[in-house]
Order: sequence, then C-alpha cells, then structure tokens
Amino acid sequence: MTAIELLLYIIIRGLLIGILVSAPMGPIGVLCIQRTLNKGRLSGLATGIGASLSDILYSMIAGFGLSITVDFIEQNQAPLQIVGSLVLAGFAIYLYRQNPVRNIRKNLNRQNSFAQDFASSFLLTLSNPLILFLIIGLYARLNFFLPEMRPGHYIIAYLSIITGAFIWWFTITFIINKFRSRFSLRSLWLINRGISTIILLMSLIGIGTGLYKYLML
Repeated sequence: MTAIELLLYIIIRGLLIGILVSAPMGPIGVLCIQRTLNKGRLSGLATGIGASLSDILYSMIAGFGLSITVDFIEQNQAPLQIVGSLVLAGFAIYLYRQNPVRNIRKNLNRQNSFAQDFASSFLLTLSNPLILFLIIGLYARLNFFLPEMRPGHYIIAYLSIITGAFIWWFTITFIINKFRSRFSLRSLWLINRGISTIILLMSLIGIGTGLYKYLML
C-alpha cells in the first residue's frame, strides 16, 4: 500500500466511524433535535459538537488501550449502566418541566447558552462509557488500525473521526432547522414533552437492565 493509499484508507474509514458513532438516534440525538427545534440550529450544533468531543475522547481511549478498556467495562458494566441511566432520568425530568416557548425568549438574552449546551452534551455523552463497545466494534469491523501506521497516521485517524462526527451533526441540524419552520409553538411544547418522555423511558430501561445484571452477578 502506497503512502497516498494508506492516507485515503485511514481518512475514509475515520469519516465513516465518526458518522456511525454519532448517527444512532440515542438520547444525544434526540436532545440535539429538541434544541434545534426549540432554540435554533446553533444550539443543536453546539450540542452535537459537545457530544463529538466526548466521542473522540472515547475513540482515543479505545485506540490506545483496547484490552484495558474492555476489561474495565466488562467488570463494571452494570454499575456504569445504572449511573448513566440515572443521569439520563434526571435530564429527562428537567426537559419535561421546560417550556419551549419561554425558553426561546429566555435564551435570546443568555449569552452563554451555547456553552451550556456544549458542556451538558459533552458531560452527558461522557457519562455513557458503554459507547466504547460500539467504537471498538467499528475499529475491528473496518480493520482501522494497521501495523504500518505511524504516529502521524494516528493523528490523521482521530481528526478524520471527529470530522465525520461534525459532518453528521452539521447535516442533521441543517435538515431539522429547515423542517422547524413547519412547527407551531404548541408543536414545540408537545415535542419537548414527547422527547423528554422518550429519554426517561430509555433511562428506566437502562436502570432496570443494569439492576438485573448487577443482581445476577
């Protein structure tokens, strides 16, 4: 494989991994849509970027210490799932109590709202280390790391992953923002309630599954 072929190999697979890690419509994806609808595209994009930076941290952990990472997650899967689900439940209750119409007006005057959106999605994604299994599976499935790769190649690999994630969030917020014009203010309120309910259900299922695994140990 020539140097150019190796670079293309790394970049294409890195972009694909970044997209596939971000694309599943989990709590962060739902939250990104909710914020794009309620507060605009920049808020949704800030949410996606925060999640992307958390994902790249896990991608680097998975890349530099696969065996250690897998052992840690396997040994602590149930407690980690319970803690992550509790965080989601608290976030869902917070969202359910919010009024999207009032939030639209309030956030117009809140200068640090994008930073808060970024930080909350970063921490929420960081609280779910089980995403490591997805990342490790993608690494193995795509044969991402090759013996001939050098330190510079690893830098390009991780930059490609985060670029793929950015492409996904840029695209999804663009589409949702265009679709947003069809919603009334009451529709935003109903969507806010619906999304928070979905997240709460996800968290309850996660808590139940985690408790079951923990009790079966």
